[in-house]
Amino acid sequence: MMAAALLGLALVTGCSSNSGSTDCSLDACTVTFNRGVDASTKVLGVEAKLVAADGDKVTVEVAGKRLSLTVGQPATEVGALAVSLDRLTDSQVVVRVARK
Repeated sequence: MMAAALLGLALVTGCSSNSGSTDCSLDACTVTFNRGVDASTKVLGVEAKLVAADGDKVTVEVAGKRLSLTVGQPATEVGALAVSLDRLTDSQVVVRVARK
């Protein structure tokens, strides 16, 4: 029973961040980047990086692939992950990275 609890904890904490914040579940992480800073984080075993935010569009790099995202568009697939832009404000970019 203790091993199962530790495994669950390890899966939930599969996200880490050096800049911005992350909120993770077993199969997805929501990453909040501050606009105007060089920000990156490691989520679900891959690096996610905010490259640029311009108007209603952002460019992110996930697992080495550059993606152009807008709010409301369907998730873009990168390998075994689906990446979408949840929210974009004057100060923050919120990206969701989920396992497919």
